Amino acid sequence: MKSRNVFEAIQEFGNDEDFTPVETEEFVPTDAPAGSKKKLEVLAERVRKGLPLWHPLDRTDYSGLSALADRPRVGRKKAS
Repeated sequence: MKSRNVFEAIQEFGNDEDFTPVETEEFVPTDAPAGSKKKLEVLAERVRKGLPLWHPLDRTDYSGLSALADRPRVGRKKAS
């Protein structure tokens, strides 16, 4: 039986040595920036579906994003 994802391969065979991700029509690029919650969600979903982690057309830069300094910091007091 072919494992659907790397977790199933490890469960079935005790390792992931013979697991190869498969590119299906679901393997599409993401515009989510590296390290963002959205990018992590996309990567997790790719793993669950047995897809490769990195798409060659995934976003590779941070151009066009607003600075984190513009966002309010949660749990921090303003300096007096």
